[in-house]
Amino acid sequence: MTALDDLATTPFHDADAPQRARMLSRLADTELAVALVAESAGDQVELRIFPLEGGPVALACDTEDRLAGFFGGPVAYAAMPGRVLAGLLKAEGAGLLVNPGQPSEMLLDAAMLDWLTGALAAAPQAAEARLRLGSPAAEVVEALAQPLAERLGDMRGLIAGAALAGAGDGHVVLIAGADPAHHPAIAKALAEALAFLPEQPGGVDVSFTDATLPPGILRFDLTVEAPEPPKRPKGPPILR
Repeated sequence: MTALDDLATTPFHDADAPQRARMLSRLADTELAVALVAESAGDQVELRIFPLEGGPVALACDTEDRLAGFFGGPVAYAAMPGRVLAGLLKAEGAGLLVNPGQPSEMLLDAAMLDWLTGALAAAPQAAEARLRLGSPAAEVVEALAQPLAERLGDMRGLIAGAALAGAGDGHVVLIAGADPAHHPAIAKALAEALAFLPEQPGGVDVSFTDATLPPGILRFDLTVEAPEPPKRPKGPPILR
C-alpha cells in the first residue's frame, strides 16, 4: 500500500468531490514513474502516449515496481513529481492514467489536468490585519479539519503548531513556530491544499503568529513523538 492507496478508501471515480480533491492533492506531491518511449537522453524525455477512446494519456505509477508489473517487465521511465508531470501533459493536451489495477487507480483527462495545474497555481493570501479571532464555524470544521490535518502533518518539524479560527466573515489557518525563511513555502503549500477543498464563505487565509491564541479555536496536534530509548542489551547467555 502506498500513500495514494491509503487515501483511496473508495475508488477515485466513485468517491465524492472532497475525497477526489485530497487524492489529487497527494498525487501532486507524489514522485511518479512515468513510462517513456525510450531511455531519456539528458534532460529530454519523450512520454509514452496511449490512444484511448477518451483521448491520449500517459501512464504513471507511484512505484517503479508497479510500472514494470503493468508492462510485464522492465520499461524506460522518468521519475518526477505529479505536479511536474501534470504541467508537461497540459502542454501536450494529454491525460494521465495512474496506478492501473491498484486501489488508487485514476484516469485523469486533459480537462482534469488543466484544473489540477490551476489549483497548484493557487497563491496564498496573507492575513496580517484580520478582525478578531473566534471559533470556526461547525460546517467549516467538518469540511476542512481532516484534509488540513493531513497537510499539516507533512509539516511536522517545520512548524510548532497550527489552528483554524473564525476571522470576520471568513476563516484563517494560523501557523506558529515557523522559521520566517520557510513562510512563503508553507503558505504556498497550504494555499494549494485549500484550493483542492470546497470554497468556504468569506474565504480561508493563512497567517503566521506566535501570539497566544484565544479559546474556542480548532488546534491541530503536531507533536513529534520522541523515539523510544534504546533497550539495554541483555547479558551474555549462561553456558551450561
